[in-house]
Amino acid sequence: MEHTTRIELENLKDLHLAEAGVIAPKDVRKLTIEDALVDTGATGLCLPKSLVEKLGLTPLRTTRAQTANGIAERTIYSEVQYTVLERSDSIKVTDLPEDAPALVGHMILEALDLCVDIENGLIYNPAHDGEWRIKIL
Repeated sequence: MEHTTRIELENLKDLHLAEAGVIAPKDVRKLTIEDALVDTGATGLCLPKSLVEKLGLTPLRTTRAQTANGIAERTIYSEVQYTVLERSDSIKVTDLPEDAPALVGHMILEALDLCVDIENGLIYNPAHDGEWRIKIL
């Protein structure tokens, strides 16, 4: 069964520049994907190249990735702040071919303490009574 989720993305470098007063908050590059595929076989956050470009992310390195079609070379980009179900964190982004959907992988689910429920899709972890237990430093 295929599940999708809404994910809000913001260029993390832009957010830091806005906090420092270097750019206006309205100039932070961001986008919302209404139907990102929740893919527990994916590791992190994977976006088609056009979305990476819209966010203005910086290429950091290339890596080899195991895909359903075999080994492929992918580019790792600078971080975004992401929000799913009102919970936020940050992660580096891996690019995908243009015809692929945005993928939300297991690292995001773990970071935000979310689970995939067969009937209800993405939910807060029921083992924690819906509470997100994080330590604020």
